Amino acid sequence: MILIVVKFTVRPERTDEWLTLVDEFTTATRGEPGNVFFEWSKSVENPNEFVLVEAFESPEAGERHVKSEHFTTAMSWMPDVIAETPKIVNVETPGTGWGEMAELAVRAD
Repeated sequence: MILIVVKFTVRPERTDEWLTLVDEFTTATRGEPGNVFFEWSKSVENPNEFVLVEAFESPEAGERHVKSEHFTTAMSWMPDVIAETPKIVNVETPGTGWGEMAELAVRAD
């Protein structure tokens, strides 16, 4: 599985609309064959930072993603909305998705 985490710092005047702007890109990516998940979060420390956590079943699925029309479209308008170049972590890891955390579980009633 390919696991990717990207931090996007958005221009302050565009922060409130970011999730709306990326909605079509998000929906299309989630519908791609080989996409495991594609999830946005907002930083609790920086109000203009959004974190994207995404995974693909294989390097080939990730490559198809970056060659897709919706990816190309998003990359064409994002430079006008971001405040700095996004930071990325991209790793290949064993597994097929989310697993349960071994160190923490729900306490029985």
